[in-house]
This record gives sequence, C-alpha cells and structure tokens, in this order.
Amino acid sequence: MNAAAIVFQQPCQLSVRSLPLRPPQPGDVEVQVEHSGISTGTERLLWDGSMPPFPGMGYPLVPGYETVGRVVRVHGDLTGQQAPALGDRVFVPGSYSFEGVHNLFGGAGSRLVVPADRVVKLHEGSAQGASAVLLALAATAYHTVSHGGSRDPGTPPDLIVGHGVMGRLLARLTVAAGAPAPVVWETQAARRSGAEGYTVVHPDEDTAAQYHAIYDVSGDAGVLHTVIPRLVKGGEVVLAGFYRQDLSFAYAPAFMREASIRVAAEWKRADLLAVTELVNTGRLSLDGLITHTESPVRAHAAYEAAFGDPLCLKMVLDWSNA
Repeated sequence: MNAAAIVFQQPCQLSVRSLPLRPPQPGDVEVQVEHSGISTGTERLLWDGSMPPFPGMGYPLVPGYETVGRVVRVHGDLTGQQAPALGDRVFVPGSYSFEGVHNLFGGAGSRLVVPADRVVKLHEGSAQGASAVLLALAATAYHTVSHGGSRDPGTPPDLIVGHGVMGRLLARLTVAAGAPAPVVWETQAARRSGAEGYTVVHPDEDTAAQYHAIYDVSGDAGVLHTVIPRLVKGGEVVLAGFYRQDLSFAYAPAFMREASIRVAAEWKRADLLAVTELVNTGRLSLDGLITHTESPVRAHAAYEAAFGDPLCLKMVLDWSNA
C-alpha cells in the first residue's frame, strides 16, 4: 500500500511522492490524515540544511510531527481506556510509516501506519478542524515549565521573548495556570497583535527593570546578551527555542546576577497528555493561531510562506483531497 507524502529530496528541494507504507504489525493503527502542520523550528532547519547532527538525519526525508487524522483500520486487539478505536480522531506526533526514505519526523503524509500507543485520542468537541496540530507545540511550551513531570515545576515566565505560536501558547498556559500575566517581547510589528490576557511590546519599549524567569522562544542565538542584564539576582533564563548557531554570553553580567541558564528539551508524552486534557476541558484555547492553509500540491509555496512570511504564524497542509 502506498500513500502520498512530502519528501525533502535535499535542502530547499521537495516533492510530493507516492511512497510505500511499512507493513502494519499487531498493535498498529492506520490513520487517514486530515491536516499536518509545518514547524518553523526544527523543520526549518531540515528544510535549509542547517540541522545539527540529529538521530535519523539524512535525505531524502519525510518531515512532520504535527498530524491529525482518523483511525481507519486497527490491527490486532487493542485494550485499555486510551486505546484508539476505528473512527477515532487522533493526534500523531510523527511516525516511521514510509519505506525507502528517512522518517524525520515522518508525519507529513496522506496515510500513516503508527503504533496505537503513540497516538493520542481527541475529543470530538475540542480542537476543531486543523487546530489540534498545535498540540505538539503546546506540549513543548508545557514542558519548558513542567520538566516533563520529572521534577518540581520551574518558575513560570514573567518575560517571554518571541510572539510566534510557541510564545503565544506559553503565554496562554501561564495565564491559564493562574500565574501573573507575562510580558512578551516581539520585534516584528506584524506579530505584536493577538495577545489574550498579557502584554506584547517591542524590547526597546519595555520599561520594566528586571525579571525572575525569562523564557526565550525566538530562536535568536544572541538572546543571552540581551536578556541576562534584565534578570534579578538568582534569576533564570530558559532556552526553549531551537538555535542554528552556538550560544554565548558575557560572563560578568551573569556573574553579578548569579544567573541560571536552563535548556528545555523536547516534550515527553506526559506533556502531550497534559495539554490535550487542558484543551479537551476548555482550559487552553488553540484558537486563532493557524493563519495559513495550503494543499499538499502547493507544498513548496507553503513551506516558503511558513518560513519567510512574518504574517504566517502557522501553516497547515490540508490532506483531505490528497
């Protein structure tokens, strides 16, 4: 059985190809894909060839780890309350579905074969349409504070750097948790609108003196030089973007503030389940974050817009007619 998929042939070159799906095994489900998101972090690095050494890296590859679809076939007997059933709408955080290519991260296709314990069931009344593709980003934002449940939560942000989708989700999660509303820095005027319960300003317009917890989701490799001087003594900078270049900082300002610098790793399944519950119960909204939708046949234009248009917060591919 074959399925259509986005294939990065090499940096900045893609095609939509019919690829063989791996044979299903007991415990797998087949998912007919409705929508898949384009990541402006890791996927951008795969697109332009600047991704650092990463497990499974190589071309040609199928990208994508933000996929939503319906279970159309179940293989074997699946048991348990969370086991997906035929007809369930599910979120798929990537897959190893396709043969003959690297699956990094393997979710940008019309049909996927995935272990049942990898997908997450969605409530029909929540995360309508394409918005559920944002669950991976929401889980990433959640992980920055929760540490994946591995230890006590960190201090919620009082300053967030970057008002893309990740920054907006982190700010929404902070407000939803009942913490004081954070300030968000954004240098692009086109992205300073859309705040819900918090303030967005240009960094040069921020008159606040110092912050306890500064979370960077901008991906700017020079951010430490800017934010460390804005820390209180003993404050923390959390690096939650994905950076092309090595990061550095001036030692004296960090020394005077006894600064902590923490790197937030990729989300874990516990984070994904937590944010899915927040969305299912209405405590976290994913509305208003998807700005662009394209058909896979226009994939090249979609990727260029996702990575180059400042008005494009989130680009989604619609696989309904693929």
